[in-house]
Amino acid sequence: MPEIFRFFGFSFFFYSKEHEPIHVHIEGNGGYAKFEWNGESFVMIESDGIKVSDLKKIKNIVSDNSDIIVKRWNDHFNR
Repeated sequence: MPEIFRFFGFSFFFYSKEHEPIHVHIEGNGGYAKFEWNGESFVMIESDGIKVSDLKKIKNIVSDNSDIIVKRWNDHFNR
């Protein structure tokens, strides 16, 4: 389970045996979210148990670091 980074007590990661499309899982503070790459940006497709204020932070982190997330995915899966 490669962790990409941690912010505000949340872990941003993907699993070693993942499927397309590119996506990132976020867990922490008793909650979970998942964002999927649509070719231009990441879109939240799932969330549970994350406060609205934390979700805003997470969305900004994913958006601001989308190039890193895509690069780490491609590096890990040799694409």
